[in-house]
Amino acid sequence: MAREYLKKAPLNAQSDASDVGETVRTILNDIEAGGDAKAREYAAKFDKYDGNIILTKEEIAAAAGQVPDQIKKDIQFAHDNVRRFAEAQKETLRNIEIEVVPGLVAGQKSIPVNGAGCYVPGGRYSHIASAIMTVTTAKVAGCNHIVACSPPRPDVGVAPAIIYAADLCGADTILAMGGVQGVAAMTFGLFGLPEANILVGPGNQFVAEAKRRLFGRVGIDMIAGPTDSLVLADKTADPLVVATDLVGQAEHGYNSPVWLVTDDRALAEKVMELVPGLIDDLPEVNKDNATRAWRDYAEVILCADREEMAATSDDYAPEHLTVQAEDLDWWLDRLSCYGSLFLGEETTVAFGDKASGTNHVLPTSGAASYTGGLSVHKYMKIVTWQRATREGAKPVAEATARIARLEGMEGHARTADIRLHKYFPDETFDLVGHG
Repeated sequence: MAREYLKKAPLNAQSDASDVGETVRTILNDIEAGGDAKAREYAAKFDKYDGNIILTKEEIAAAAGQVPDQIKKDIQFAHDNVRRFAEAQKETLRNIEIEVVPGLVAGQKSIPVNGAGCYVPGGRYSHIASAIMTVTTAKVAGCNHIVACSPPRPDVGVAPAIIYAADLCGADTILAMGGVQGVAAMTFGLFGLPEANILVGPGNQFVAEAKRRLFGRVGIDMIAGPTDSLVLADKTADPLVVATDLVGQAEHGYNSPVWLVTDDRALAEKVMELVPGLIDDLPEVNKDNATRAWRDYAEVILCADREEMAATSDDYAPEHLTVQAEDLDWWLDRLSCYGSLFLGEETTVAFGDKASGTNHVLPTSGAASYTGGLSVHKYMKIVTWQRATREGAKPVAEATARIARLEGMEGHARTADIRLHKYFPDETFDLVGHG
């Protein structure tokens, strides 16, 4: 049967896309021209903050003193998990070399970028976990200088737990500045900082637009849209657990899509019955986002069987993908488009968001069809090298000269010619090619 939408979203992530581009362009240009002073001016305007931009060791220590011991232990636990997973990921990158033809050796080398700029949201929610995810992976990669940048609250500063997490995870500098001005400060090397080579971490639409505009001048992890989550569930799933997971992700934002894909109508109907009550039970500060996300962006899709469920999921290419169904190994083998996969009821997206070890900076808006999320690899440049003996260079030079001339690139061809004539003056070569 064709997919049946028991609930169809009236809106999607592009429905309310606003044009923030001109605003961001103006701010970036102003700050690049005006330097530190202009960045401070925007910080005063948007952050309502006039304290230290670069936090001192004393301020970092004072912030740590405000963090409860149990929270410190939780941050340490999460950091250890993320660090160990990142270290294991780094081990998959090996420097290699291979003798391509006799006498010519080519190789691959992994080199970390010098400067990493890690943006840590701190507006409505203090994203402690984002500091852990971004700074830890940069540290494991071996970046020489890591900046953690987070928006300060008016007359208060950066949330103490964010400061503690960023410092614990290895940030060399903590920058009390948010929004486009914070991104600009890291990119342009303001306040005595090294220029960032890569910008990572989630942020609002202005931060995302700033990263998009700066891409090319610096690397970025990805261009992020609203967070999204999909649950694949069969008749064995617990409707209350499924509904709770959907609501838990809907609270991210008013335009954060959540999707349920199932082959069991009774499960779907029960989940749809449960969700409104679970949303109503949230604290007021979380309720509005979840209400609007469920009303305007959520979908419930009924499929004929698990193959159609998997195909539907791959079409959506969700940022977060949860499977609560039988035969988890089948799903692991079959599914191919997702940012991060959570197999079985015993794990959930929030585990990955906060503490289990995998990264929570993930592709949104269908980008999981072609890319993965943030990892230690994002900070690594995979470069190549080669060297050759004169005999090893001989067949390569001959082929290069002929291919280059066929392409009309005579200058390229002559760089091969000169080596052949120098190294083998007594030989004759056909460097034009025929036929």
